[in-house]
Amino acid sequence: QVHLVESGGGLVQAGGSLRLSCAASGRTFSIYDMGWFRQAPGKEREFVAAINRSGGSTYYADSVKGRFTISRDNAKNTVVLQMSSLKREDTAVYYCAAKYGGPNLLGEYRYWGKGTQVTVSA
Repeated sequence: QVHLVESGGGLVQAGGSLRLSCAASGRTFSIYDMGWFRQAPGKEREFVAAINRSGGSTYYADSVKGRFTISRDNAKNTVVLQMSSLKREDTAVYYCAAKYGGPNLLGEYRYWGKGTQVTVSA
């Protein structure tokens, strides 16, 4: 099992940048694929980005491609979502998630953090 804690959310103006971090504790971090998801008010949770165990493969939702970057540091048990050129529609609670490593980064994520709020103002 792995415990995930997100940080770095906040209020930012449209066009600005924000860096989300997720700290993991528990079993060996490097066995997990890691993902970021988000849920806006009144909407279903949606996939944002994912990275495989080694960090050598990433995948992004079309809505964030070219603006967001996911990375990980297995030595520090952290995964980061760097967000730039933020838009109002990026406003949501952002969740860090983990699943056992596998061939599909869009597979079922088993472990979830409690989320961090990102609000993008006009």
